[in-house]
Amino acid sequence: MALGRAWLSGPCGAAGGGESTRLLPQASRLVELPYSSSDDDDDGGSLAGATDLPTAEQHPGPWRSVPPKPGTFSQCVRYLAFLWNLFFLLLGLLALAVGVWGLLAKGLLQEERLAPLGSDPMLLFVLVGLGASAVSLAGCLGALRSSACLLRFFVGAVLAFAGLEVLGGLLLLAARQRLRDALRDALLLCLLRYQDEPDLRFLVDEVQRSLRCCGLGSYRDWEINPYFNCSAPGVQACSVPASCCLDPWQNGTVANAQCAFGALRLGDVAAGTVVHLGGCMAQLSAWLRDQAGGIAATSAAVLVLVEAAGVLMALKVLRDVVPIGAWD
Repeated sequence: MALGRAWLSGPCGAAGGGESTRLLPQASRLVELPYSSSDDDDDGGSLAGATDLPTAEQHPGPWRSVPPKPGTFSQCVRYLAFLWNLFFLLLGLLALAVGVWGLLAKGLLQEERLAPLGSDPMLLFVLVGLGASAVSLAGCLGALRSSACLLRFFVGAVLAFAGLEVLGGLLLLAARQRLRDALRDALLLCLLRYQDEPDLRFLVDEVQRSLRCCGLGSYRDWEINPYFNCSAPGVQACSVPASCCLDPWQNGTVANAQCAFGALRLGDVAAGTVVHLGGCMAQLSAWLRDQAGGIAATSAAVLVLVEAAGVLMALKVLRDVVPIGAWD
């Protein structure tokens, strides 16, 4: 390399004129390039990598839309949706706990008591509690974690429940006579299982006290109960529940559980001085006929407001999480 440089810079090179002078830098670069050190190669490689880096950064791959950062209103809606669903999650867990406690208290979860489980009203609390808890939990986690999958599941579940509610209301309107017959059968079942089911006993007593009635059609309907039948061996034979009494209190302060003992042995005139003679079916049907419209309208309005508020908040959070163009 030194000899090459000396030859190019000697008298002959100087005598070569302008042409040799112009070729000097190019020839020197051509001679020095093969003899560059490994350090130069490393530097050159690092420079090449450095020059390639901006190119890679400019082409990261397929373009994806990044949702903008949610504003103050969106954050408020998100936390409100979380608290809204948390409230109904607690209500669902409470209903579930009440249903399970009722089944355990009556021993219906044991193997020998599984048969009457389907007709127990506590099962309704369990099913409603499970459904409300699952859907509300999905809404809570979807709003808290900004999960599009959970939010979509929540919206779909609420809309499905709304559809089932509308379908159930239409079926009730179309089968009013069958509903009356089903109510009669339910009351008859309550009379038969009055002593066996504490929750049914509480329901029957409340109805008889509130409507001032006794039995299904008359007070003598209690003869079908195996404990109140006159052929029963117990002390309650030929009796009716204390909730049938005209005055179920003793001295006006203490409940008298024996006020209706032996009422079925008396004639109608004598029994009329002790217990209510009329049955509850006619009064309950009249009360439902008068109050059914208001109860149905109020219940429907509350359900619509609750479900619509939950769906609208979930859709707002979902719109912030997933842009509208990416929903498809």
